[in-house]
Amino acid sequence: MTRPALLLAALFASSLAPVQASAAPASETARWSAHARDVTITRDDWGIAHVHGTTDADAVFGAIYAQAEDDFARIEMNYLTALGRVAEAEGESAIWQDLRQRLFVDPSRLKAQYSESPAWLRALMDAWADGLNYYLATHPEVRPRVVTRFEPWMALSFTEGSIGGDIERSIPLSQLQAFYEKREIALTALEAGAAPREPSGSNGIAIAPGHTKNGHALLLINPHTSFYFRSELQMTSEEGLNAYGASTWGQFFIYQGFNTRTGWMHTSSGVDNIDSFAETVVEKDGARFTRYGDELRPVREESLTLAYRREDGTKGTRTFPVYRTHHGPVVAEYGGKWIAQALMWKPIPALEQSWLRTKTEDLASYLDVAERRANSSNDTIFADSKGEIAYLHPQFVPVRDDTFDYTEVVDGADPATDWQGLHTLESLPSAIDPGVGWVHNTNDWPWDAAGPDSPRPEDFPKYMDQFGPNYRGVHADAVLEGRTDFTLEALVGAAFDSHLPAFAMLIPQLLADYDALPEEEPRRAALAEPITLLRRWDHRWGYASQATSLAVVWGDTLGASYRAKAKAAHLQLPDYIARDLDADTRLAALEDTVVRLTRDFGTWRVAWGDINRFQRLDNTLTPHFDDDAPSLPVPFTSAVWGSLASFGAKPYPNTTKYYGTSGNSFVAVVEFGPKVRALAVTAGGENGDPASPHFADQAELYAQGALRPVYFYPEDLTGHVEKRYHPGG
Repeated sequence: MTRPALLLAALFASSLAPVQASAAPASETARWSAHARDVTITRDDWGIAHVHGTTDADAVFGAIYAQAEDDFARIEMNYLTALGRVAEAEGESAIWQDLRQRLFVDPSRLKAQYSESPAWLRALMDAWADGLNYYLATHPEVRPRVVTRFEPWMALSFTEGSIGGDIERSIPLSQLQAFYEKREIALTALEAGAAPREPSGSNGIAIAPGHTKNGHALLLINPHTSFYFRSELQMTSEEGLNAYGASTWGQFFIYQGFNTRTGWMHTSSGVDNIDSFAETVVEKDGARFTRYGDELRPVREESLTLAYRREDGTKGTRTFPVYRTHHGPVVAEYGGKWIAQALMWKPIPALEQSWLRTKTEDLASYLDVAERRANSSNDTIFADSKGEIAYLHPQFVPVRDDTFDYTEVVDGADPATDWQGLHTLESLPSAIDPGVGWVHNTNDWPWDAAGPDSPRPEDFPKYMDQFGPNYRGVHADAVLEGRTDFTLEALVGAAFDSHLPAFAMLIPQLLADYDALPEEEPRRAALAEPITLLRRWDHRWGYASQATSLAVVWGDTLGASYRAKAKAAHLQLPDYIARDLDADTRLAALEDTVVRLTRDFGTWRVAWGDINRFQRLDNTLTPHFDDDAPSLPVPFTSAVWGSLASFGAKPYPNTTKYYGTSGNSFVAVVEFGPKVRALAVTAGGENGDPASPHFADQAELYAQGALRPVYFYPEDLTGHVEKRYHPGG
């Protein structure tokens, strides 16, 4: 450390914020202060926290403190969701969401599991709670909605950083409510019953050294989530920790990122590892049992009391009976059968796996960590400094009889439907150091992860994937195949390649629909100019492209009517439009598009950048937009149409322009040379406070698809330090 830096550190140590004596016991404040003295937070000129601690626990303390500085509200909201306490903040309408969560998340059991955790993990959880409580103690102006004190065991409620965990994805609230209100509704095993949403997930690409200009492995990290879902930060310690990337608000590990030797990118998987079992319930001697072969197995019954906030601000409670079979909690009833849900719930191994992967040194050590088999929802794209690359499947996959269709409810009374342990890592689909020189995943099936070197579907049970292919996967193949000169900047170019393969398939069909019209058909004249524009289009998005506007709004017009039907038919929307809709329907939608654009913009000849906008007005958890407020044009489109760079946007009741809320969020590219080099961008900015200079300072870069240098090494920060301080200082 330089002499000026030593002097600064001494000043920071003397300026730690005092904690009110009444706020916490002396032993606790002493522990907080010890952590704070051993942590330094360096904010770079983008406001990103580079946290250094003497120990890993110190780094956790500092990282979560820095997160709280940037957006405490999102941290608390994530734990209200994870702990099943949303109704305490938002009222009784959220009680079903809380009940669903609490069917699995039992605070008393989590407390016991905390005690059962290895000492090193308890130390991290202790530091996590200390960091949040220290933040609240030193920021009395911050008013939590519900959680005024964090306990270490709470970290076990939220161990995997995906958006919408297994519980949320698998149990429809409508069915849960109907079960408790003794109403029967149509049952679809894994359908949440919500309105169709923008596809979420991610892109990951790894390129082997033999296909790069500099002979170093490259990694693309491109999660597609709702905006502002994760913090960007770096965590280092004198115990070997040095991880950089995206950390979901409230979690103390880097969820998607890299260290000095390895990088990991997670994409949402199509593996089927959440199952619904129809239980035959029998009452005998005043007790409930379920049939299981020739046996009767007891149904466990307990009561669960949940709190909620009344309209007047007082606290109300509701008590529910909870029923469990050996398959899991009962979540619905259909056809006289109770439906029990089975999914992964392994908090300790899951949190261990999420942390330990950040300290791996190569593929072998990454796979050693993965042996915990506590990752249920993520495919992984991996690269390291040895030049190893890999596509890895989620490690939690139950072994089942593949003659049953586990996408539907199976008979819980038939022992043959039961889970038979977990697949070994060796028995899962993977692509490790493939000859083709690259791997990718775009939330599509694993059978295209490495082109001709991909795993083959006939070698695996059908439950290994339920997603199938998508147009981003087609696009990824096109930008990777046959290329051996990749650089870090070229990988950015591939990630933002403007081709839209879905429209490359759909538009020729629409043109053929038009060309088949009789000469006397009125649509010939009405659509002549729009068809001419589309006929000349190269199927690439762009700010000034009027054809992109016409095509996307046409596709969205059809999607509004047919997206749900496409999903029910297990088809991508573009494929449904091409296969199941007739020419008249497609042409009528183009007529509607011309009318809509003319009504909303004064002409149907409107540039895509004038429609598709990025806007960040404030930090409310429910986004809202204003056509009269400043916004930025975004050239890339929804992932539905095969754009690798995803911008999930739509008009709102008070807008005519499209505004994005999901898609590209944190984007990074990493080169694993003798030293790591990386570029990145975060949607909007790092800080959630509209008054902060870092609330929207990355918005323009984000909208342009431009990435800034990552300051990974201390020397990289030279000339780029905004402030350096200890927590509380």
